[in-house]
Amino acid sequence: MKTRSIPTMIVGVLVSMALDVSAQGLADARKLYDAGQYQQAVAAAQAAADDPRMLYLLAQSQQKLGQRDEARQRYSQLASRPETDPWHDIGQAAVAQLGNDAGGALAAANQAVEHGGNVAEAHYQRGLAFSAQQDMANAATAFEKATELDPNWADAHYYAGLAYSKVRRIDQMASHFNTFLRLAPQSPSRAEVQSIMRTLGGR
Repeated sequence: MKTRSIPTMIVGVLVSMALDVSAQGLADARKLYDAGQYQQAVAAAQAAADDPRMLYLLAQSQQKLGQRDEARQRYSQLASRPETDPWHDIGQAAVAQLGNDAGGALAAANQAVEHGGNVAEAHYQRGLAFSAQQDMANAATAFEKATELDPNWADAHYYAGLAYSKVRRIDQMASHFNTFLRLAPQSPSRAEVQSIMRTLGGR
């Protein structure tokens, strides 16, 4: 009985180590993205683009660089995953968003949340879709959920803060913006966030 459990234990340790390495790689790539170093973020994410979270970050970085066609290709890679995989729907939603198809983006994002309610990017993409429709109350709720699932994701806090600012929920706005500023002190959006907080009295 003991000899049978050893391989299982080893597999468990190896899986845990792989997850730790993947999480660290994502954190490092996000730091580059958060600091506005999008080309470096692309390079970091490309090294582990078999991870859907890294592929998603890669596409986001390419969008920031104005490389819409390349970003669309990356999102399409996600959309090519099995239909029961939430990343399939996240990819479809992102492709629709790039094509200014707000209705299609929201429908796909809703499916992503249905298939993967524990995937922060599903809620984040849903927040983007609601924002495109100027439904800022629902956008705030979606981004809030993304931050609950991934508390260290600066971009999710940034968009949550923006959404809450639009619906004048100042306490929530300030909370997310302060977290964003702590997580991404070198962000190109820092001055914008500080200006919004001064204007709306969030500080």
